[in-house]
Amino acid sequence: MRGVRAGGAAVTRRALVLAGAGVLALAAAGTAVAVAGGGPFGGPGGGDGAGGPSTPAVPATTPITRQDLVDTKTVEGSLTYSGERRIVTDARGVVTWVPAEGAVVRRGRPLLRVARRPVVLMYGTLPLYRTLRQGVADGPDVEQLERNLKVLGYGGDLTVDDHFSYATYLAVRQWQDDAGLPRTGQVDATQVVFLPAAARVTDARAEVGARTAPGQPALVVSGLRRVVHVDLSTSDQALVRKGARVTVELPGGERVRGRVTSVGTVAKAASQGEGQDEDSTVDVDITLAKAPRTRLDRAPVQVELVSERRRDVLAVPVEALLALREGGFGVEVAEGAATRIVPVETGAFGGGMVEITGAGLAEGMKVGVPAP
Repeated sequence: MRGVRAGGAAVTRRALVLAGAGVLALAAAGTAVAVAGGGPFGGPGGGDGAGGPSTPAVPATTPITRQDLVDTKTVEGSLTYSGERRIVTDARGVVTWVPAEGAVVRRGRPLLRVARRPVVLMYGTLPLYRTLRQGVADGPDVEQLERNLKVLGYGGDLTVDDHFSYATYLAVRQWQDDAGLPRTGQVDATQVVFLPAAARVTDARAEVGARTAPGQPALVVSGLRRVVHVDLSTSDQALVRKGARVTVELPGGERVRGRVTSVGTVAKAASQGEGQDEDSTVDVDITLAKAPRTRLDRAPVQVELVSERRRDVLAVPVEALLALREGGFGVEVAEGAATRIVPVETGAFGGGMVEITGAGLAEGMKVGVPAP
């Protein structure tokens, strides 16, 4: 039986499968080929097949180990910020100020200025869908406004509830005066935008000197939490689930652990390259275990997903595999000064190791590897 050493530790499962049918191709790549009457590592061996001895011993060996193997797949993603959304304002006029991209806007500060009047950020989950003034029906949007006024220091006598009272009216007027807005005592979507928390400006769509247009976003903002987004091919969807742990390689080589926080359920058509179709994709978001050092937005990253996990298996380095002329793979077992080739079935791959099963193989046995 003759075999050829299967490349190096970077050989993939697919490459190894192809190797079984392509010994000459491996030989052309510079690997050692078994010859009649000789061992796969060279020398005048005397073996005559599987289980038959040959000499001399291989120049380098490694033990068969029993361990857990994790097979991984690396996909591309981007480092970005959570909760991206578009800001549309009802304010009409010429834009006189916009924040710089990357700026963080907090409660009570302007998101932009139209005709020198601010459109102010306040915190809340309910959009400002009606004008809030005295006489308006009670509702949670009133309570949301009053809570913000209180936090900002307005309305000492104001009770935070769902009723727009005279105290609310006075607090609104005081806030408007300090903000540089007309003191009308009522609040609408030309003055305030409600967002859940502080916002980071990712894209300033409105330009100074341009006029705002109905329905057109003036800004694109996000939250402050860093996340990794992956447009994952639907063919790889089985590799991820909510809560699964992953490893992310960031720009500069920094590696950070993360956890899958959301997996999309609607596939999106991917862009088509020249002459080829791309798989459809699903959105996958990953929360990092710690804040990355880089401050880059939309930086490319590599995400390592676990595709298979095998526990308590016999394993050898990938380079210990031999592609056999008869097909399949084997390992060269070293027993003192003699060696023999044992056909094996391969299983999981991970960390440069491969799971093997074969007749008579056991933990601690020595197998041949290329000399260092």
